[in-house]
Amino acid sequence: MQKDEEKPIEPVFRNGTVTVVGVVLSFSLGFLTQWAANPVPWNMGDLPAVILLAIGILLQMHALWDFLQLRSLQPKVYDQATRIFFIGVVVTGSGVLAALVADFVVLISTAA
Repeated sequence: MQKDEEKPIEPVFRNGTVTVVGVVLSFSLGFLTQWAANPVPWNMGDLPAVILLAIGILLQMHALWDFLQLRSLQPKVYDQATRIFFIGVVVTGSGVLAALVADFVVLISTAA
């Protein structure tokens, strides 16, 4: 079998991937919602976290969109969507870490 004629991804396998991406995306959106409802006022120190969270969530949404397309049964498209998803998870995780650091800095500065 030549590279152009790669065996397609099994639909059941792809459906499991769509489920995982949807669950992780919902957790990311849930974190952003809870953080936005935090009674602590936002300041400019929160901006990097917001930007990272937004970019990460957009990348996860892009990956979900790609996985929902019929062409995602092609290994090349599937692999690209998987890479986009993992980059989105890493960027979102960086945003969560940045949010925690920003809240910790505010907590320390008010305690001093």
